[in-house]
Amino acid sequence: MIKNMKRRFLFSLGTILLIIGAIGIFVPVLPTTPLVLASFICFSRSSKRAEKWILKNRYFRSYIENYKANKGVPADVKIKSIIFLWITLIVSMVIFFNFYSLLLLAVVGVGVTTHIYLLKTKE
Repeated sequence: MIKNMKRRFLFSLGTILLIIGAIGIFVPVLPTTPLVLASFICFSRSSKRAEKWILKNRYFRSYIENYKANKGVPADVKIKSIIFLWITLIVSMVIFFNFYSLLLLAVVGVGVTTHIYLLKTKE
């Protein structure tokens, strides 16, 4: 009974994390990689079927494989991510034009850019 509840909880949590991670592909403030990895861990402890699915999924497989192999992120992906990040942040700055929004978005942009830059680059 408790084991079944734990599996259901982990599966539900994995599903929620994966959905938020998928949104993070398009919204630069959400960290996609950690969410996908956390989802994978939840799936691996709750459902072999979901674990196999995420490992075969063409969108999420590379996040897990690169992390497991400690390969890093391809340079072109880093560049595209940083460009997309700043385009969306600048658009947000124009839409929500006030001092605190500009400051918050700039701090987020610098932080995320630094994080992406410091990730190991895949050879």
